[in-house]
Amino acid sequence: MTVKECYDAMGADYEDVAGRLRTDERIQKFLLKVLNDPSYALLCSSLEEKNIEEAFRAAHTLKGISQNLSITILYHSASVLSDVLRDRHEYGEDIEPAFQQVKVDYERVTSSIRMLQE
Repeated sequence: MTVKECYDAMGADYEDVAGRLRTDERIQKFLLKVLNDPSYALLCSSLEEKNIEEAFRAAHTLKGISQNLSITILYHSASVLSDVLRDRHEYGEDIEPAFQQVKVDYERVTSSIRMLQE
């Protein structure tokens, strides 16, 4: 799988990231770091513990990573979740649907990156 094919598979903007990072080798280097980034695991555990403040930080970090790498699908869902969690102190029903979309998108992204890695 090429880097461009990976971006197509995960619903991301290859042209945008290529304009910034310039080479497929550099793009791949940073994409592979996504697999080891602890933000998603922190998001999951924080929501399980109903630690909204920590969950917000983790969702916001995922949003930033996704934006920097032009992973638009995950950027959008992490952005929605960040907005839902922002300035919250209690767990509400509106958090779960936003989190579920992040889960779906994260799985799609990491699955595509793993195929690139192989």
